[in-house]
Amino acid sequence: MVTVALFVRLEAKPGKEKEVENFLLGGLPLVQEEPATTAWFGIRLGPTTFGIFDAFPDDAGRQAHLSGKVAAALMAQAGELFSEPPSIQKVDVLAAKLPG
Repeated sequence: MVTVALFVRLEAKPGKEKEVENFLLGGLPLVQEEPATTAWFGIRLGPTTFGIFDAFPDDAGRQAHLSGKVAAALMAQAGELFSEPPSIQKVDVLAAKLPG
């Protein structure tokens, strides 16, 4: 069961779209090491707009993720890859369908 999530909106700098895509692809192995990250999606919303949606069983899991390797890498590369700081929204999950 997941009860909380994060929605992170990312706006790539002009010409950095492929690098943002590669960053998101590279994030998957890191979040696979996080036991409390129940679901994680790197998404593309438009030509230069990307995002991350991830879900957790509780706020402790969400907080652990925010203190993890992907979040650290995101902030370390923000100035290079994004035209504005990542927009990180904490959200509540009202309903979910997950495998297993």
